[in-house]
Amino acid sequence: MQKFEVAGHEPSIVPDGKWKLVWSDEFDGNELDMTKWDYRLWMMGKRHITWGGEGVRLDGNSNVVFTCYEKDGEICSSQLQTGYNFMDAETPQSDTWGGLRWPIGKLERSKYLKKFGYFECRCKLQKQPGWWSAFWVQSPIIGATLDPATSGAEIDCMESFKPGEVIGHSLHYAGYGCDRNSSMVGNGAKGLDLDVYHTFSFEWSERGYTHYIDGVEDGHCDGPVSLIPSFILISTEVNGYRSPQKRASEEAKLAVGDQFIVDYVRVFDRVDE
Repeated sequence: MQKFEVAGHEPSIVPDGKWKLVWSDEFDGNELDMTKWDYRLWMMGKRHITWGGEGVRLDGNSNVVFTCYEKDGEICSSQLQTGYNFMDAETPQSDTWGGLRWPIGKLERSKYLKKFGYFECRCKLQKQPGWWSAFWVQSPIIGATLDPATSGAEIDCMESFKPGEVIGHSLHYAGYGCDRNSSMVGNGAKGLDLDVYHTFSFEWSERGYTHYIDGVEDGHCDGPVSLIPSFILISTEVNGYRSPQKRASEEAKLAVGDQFIVDYVRVFDRVDE
């Protein structure tokens, strides 16, 4: 691994070889760049009652800050994404026929999609239980077929469900129903210092996916390899709303006011030597 200098900002940690920076957000200034991002407000075609944009702000020091907050008796969180898929809007009744729905045809135009490359996020993890954070990419047409080569995948680089811990790195494909396939590589990490920044990254290529934590390899997956350009997500979510009760867990109340802080998100391409 080696440093990649970025003027005026912390350097990246990239694998050996020659690289070029092709997309990034350093979160400079005081307003989120909405030409790059949008808020994820929907889940599986339904408006999520606790996802909104009110918990996201730039702090003026080149960070985007996600804050867990309470609104109308619910405990809420925020998710940012550079693109969209079928989960991001309700399918109108006029788009049904014989009980069938055609959500793939209603896709919004994504703001940024990328196939292959090195994806990196530098962040401070949340300190309180009751909510979790993630850095991942997702295909805009995941599940359109059962083959990730033709419909893409979800590639989870970082998921932190408990303070100071990240789990291994997951790959999901063939949609989110009964045909879904999943695998996990790497050990993740425990006991991470919550007062410092950590980097979470992965290289996606024709040879598979290689994941890194703070510049140290933490697992490789040969595939199956997605061949579909995908969008980036940095997200937080409150525990409990995926349960049958669809209510915040008791420990989620501890998370109100807690923060997940992202310094940058960067994408690199290898340069042929």
